[in-house]
Amino acid sequence: MTTMETATTPGITLTAEAVEQAKRWIAREKKPHAFLRMGLMGGGCSGFAYVLKLDTERAPTDHVFEFDGVEVVIDRRSMRYLAGTVLEYTGDLMMPGGFEFRNPNATRGCGCGLSFSV
Repeated sequence: MTTMETATTPGITLTAEAVEQAKRWIAREKKPHAFLRMGLMGGGCSGFAYVLKLDTERAPTDHVFEFDGVEVVIDRRSMRYLAGTVLEYTGDLMMPGGFEFRNPNATRGCGCGLSFSV
């Protein structure tokens, strides 16, 4: 069963600009049923690299958050390291699509902001 959480549930936060940019991204890709998949993969210069992509398939153990019509889905393993993260849209082209992760669990990050360690 997928875990459905709301914007008021401790977990993650999307700024208003991040929500608007996510809506634009989904519309631009012409995938009205897509959601943001936020997660981690091993690698990067600090140990973990952030992943942010559009997706259409959920796993039974995914955590699902909803922000003004935009769903954000995080797998269980990644949620452990992303709890409390704020996703912002800065327009900075160094970040994936201009999105920036502010992760309170990161003890060290790299200069580009795309990877971190805990």
